[in-house]
Amino acid sequence: MNDFFKDIIKQTGNEYAALVSDGVEGADVGGFIDTGSYIFNALLSGSIRGGLPSNKITAIAGESATGKTFFVMGMVKSFLDANPEAGCLYFESESAITKQMVVDRGIDPSRMVMIPVTTVQEFRTQAIKVLDSYIAKKVEDRRPMMMCLDSLGMLSTTKEVEDTSDGKETRDMTRAQVLKAAFRVLTLKLGRCGVPLIVTNHTYDSMGSMFPTKEMGGGSGLKYAASSIIFLSKKKDKDGTEVVGNIVHCKNHKSRLTIENKMVDVRLSYETGLDRYYGLLELAVKYDIFKQVSTRIQLPDGKTQFGKTIINNPTEYFTEDVMQQIDDAAAKEFKYGGQIEETEDTE
Repeated sequence: MNDFFKDIIKQTGNEYAALVSDGVEGADVGGFIDTGSYIFNALLSGSIRGGLPSNKITAIAGESATGKTFFVMGMVKSFLDANPEAGCLYFESESAITKQMVVDRGIDPSRMVMIPVTTVQEFRTQAIKVLDSYIAKKVEDRRPMMMCLDSLGMLSTTKEVEDTSDGKETRDMTRAQVLKAAFRVLTLKLGRCGVPLIVTNHTYDSMGSMFPTKEMGGGSGLKYAASSIIFLSKKKDKDGTEVVGNIVHCKNHKSRLTIENKMVDVRLSYETGLDRYYGLLELAVKYDIFKQVSTRIQLPDGKTQFGKTIINNPTEYFTEDVMQQIDDAAAKEFKYGGQIEETEDTE
């Protein structure tokens, strides 16, 4: 039977066609990129040790100042740290990223290429040129690479720029179509290359119903192309009356890997940045790894402690054994069917 299908594959002339048992090139997830937050990793991949799919399009959408760029920069750092020879192409449309911001996030600026783009056509053309050049290289000559677009909402179109130059006030009604065409071409190329693309975008209130809902701008192109779409919103994080950061609400608006419409909270501190362990305590209590006893938390060894103490000293209480139990709980909470992946015993 396999020989029969292999003959059919040859007849198609498609170099990427293959038996599913051999893996689906461009579709199977080759790995994950750590986001810097265990609970955010779980929301995206179903594992606290997972994160962003390494060959898919991921959209992070939200209102102004919800931490979209901060999240993206953290993922860039994780990707570069995990791949010493890797690089990042950062398509930037807001003129907001500075060299100092990159250095402050711990990113080596010599491994990050900043590409200013004004229009959708510029982004599409330049991104496709890079990917075609990448595909043309021998596999052994390729270096790990990731691409970011920050942000889609600020991109205009060639027609809009020309109309503005001519003093016209008309809106370009073809923008959504241009965006959809761009992502149609990019999606398969990114999968074939094994290159992840992170796109930030703006959200707005849709007023067409009794209860306003959040919608992502730019038409349906990104909605169809993205493997995951995360909506961000925030509230102030206070220590007494002092504002010390933000609690960012992350909603899984769309996902091909985990259950949709799940929500987690991530803490973004002004002093220390993204809190890696925030959100794990609630998951541990929900799945009886820790137990709520009045105002305290009962630990696996029977001792009790205040929740705030655990949050402030996470490495002391989230031991390797506890983290493994939480990872199993994350699979039940976020994966379809609550499937826990079995790992081979290497001993």
